[in-house]
Amino acid sequence: MGFQAPRGTADLLLGQAYALNCMERQAQAVFARYGYDLIETPTFEQLDVFVRGIGEATDVVGKEMFRVFSPAALAKLGEGRALKADEMLALRPEQTAGVARAVVQHNLVPPGATAVKFWYKGSMFRAERPQMGRLREFHQVGAECLGAAEPSADAEVIIMLMRFFEACGIPREAMRLYVNSMGDAACRPAYRDQVRAFIVAHADDLCAECVRRADTNPLRAFDCKASTCQAIMADAPRITDMLCEDCATHYAQVKGLLDDADIAYEENPRLVRGLDYYTRTVFEVQVDAGLGSQNAIGGGGRYDGLLQEFGGKPTPGLGFAVGLERIQLVLRALGTDAAATPALAVYVAATGADTRTAAFSLAQRLRDANLATELDHQGRSLKSQLRQADKSGARLAVIVGSDELATGSVVVRDLTTHEEEKVVLEDVVRAIETRLVDDVQ
Repeated sequence: MGFQAPRGTADLLLGQAYALNCMERQAQAVFARYGYDLIETPTFEQLDVFVRGIGEATDVVGKEMFRVFSPAALAKLGEGRALKADEMLALRPEQTAGVARAVVQHNLVPPGATAVKFWYKGSMFRAERPQMGRLREFHQVGAECLGAAEPSADAEVIIMLMRFFEACGIPREAMRLYVNSMGDAACRPAYRDQVRAFIVAHADDLCAECVRRADTNPLRAFDCKASTCQAIMADAPRITDMLCEDCATHYAQVKGLLDDADIAYEENPRLVRGLDYYTRTVFEVQVDAGLGSQNAIGGGGRYDGLLQEFGGKPTPGLGFAVGLERIQLVLRALGTDAAATPALAVYVAATGADTRTAAFSLAQRLRDANLATELDHQGRSLKSQLRQADKSGARLAVIVGSDELATGSVVVRDLTTHEEEKVVLEDVVRAIETRLVDDVQ
C-alpha cells in the first residue's frame, strides 16, 4: 500500500480548503467589526506554556499533547540526561495559552492600558481518538480579549461568536447557547471540594475515570459521556448555588446584557470547560445537526488568572475557540455546505496550434480583469476542450479561431444555451462582464 495521510489527519480536497478559507474570511470580517486584530503564534511552544496555561490535570495535557523533540534533544534523552525547558516542546493543542504567553512576553497590556483584542486561525493538534468532527490535526478560529473585566466584555464576546456562526450559514434557530459561571478563586475551591466529596460518596456507581478525577479535576466529571455517570452527576451540587456575591452579580449582568441584545440562551449549571484556566463566565454553542453526541461547535469563557501563570500582572481576559471542520459537518447536514471552489467564469479554447498563443494572451487579459478563467495546457482538440469547459462549470467559452482572428474577433459561446456570438477581440472583456452581470440580475 502506498503512503497515506497519518491517522487522524485529512487532506482538504474538493473545495474543503476553499470552504475553510471562506470561514476564516468570515471570521476576519465579523471580528473586525468588534475591533479584533489578527495574531499568529508559533505552531509549537515550550511544553510548560501548555502545562501552566491549560492545567497539568487536564486530559489535553495528560493524554493528548504531541511532544516535539529536536535531534539534539533526542540524543540527550538517549543518554539519560535531563532536558532544559526550551528543549521540551509541544505542538499547540489550543491557542489561548500561546496568545497569553505572547501578551506577557511583549507587554501588550501594561497596567492601565486599553484592552487588546486578538483573533487567530490555524492548525491545532491533539492525540485523541479520531472520530467524526474530531481530528488529530484540526483547524480553529478564535478570539481573545485581554484587559477587560466588565460583564459587557463577556456579553460582547458571546454575541460576536453567535454572529460568526450566523455569517457562516448556521441559522440562529439551529443553535443552542448554554451559559454558566464557574466562580473564581473566592468561591470555586469550596465548590470543588463539595463535588469531590460527592464523587467519593458515589464512587461505587461512577466509572473509574470519574473516580480518578475526584483527586485531579473533579469538575470534569460533569463532562463524562457515560449515561450512568451523567444521571448521578445530575444530583451533584450546583456552582450557581455557591457563587460569591461578586461572581453572582457579574453573572447576572452578563445574562441581562444578552437579554437586551435578544440573544437566546439556556443556563446550564453542569457546563464546565475542559481547561483549568476558566473563571466566572463560560459558554458553549451546540447543534443537533451533523455531529451526533459530540455536538458542540464552539465555546469559551473568562480566564482572569491566566496571564499571571506566565509571569504577567493580574489581567482579566476571556475568549473562545471554534472548530472549522465541525462547522463544515453542520453546514453539510443542514444542506448549506460551503465546500465549493470559486465559480469559473470563462473557458478559453483554441481551435488549433496556430491560435494557442492568442488564446493564452486572451486568458491573461480576462484574469487581469478579475474574471476566473481556464484554458487547455495539454494540446487537446477543440471538441475535447469544449467538453472540458462544460465539466469545469464555466459560464461562457471563448473560442479563438484562425478565421476569426484574421478579422480581429472571437466567438463567445453560452455553455448553458449553446448560443454563440462573434465579438470584437478588443471588446471581449466588456462583453463577457456584461453577460455575467445580466446572469446575476
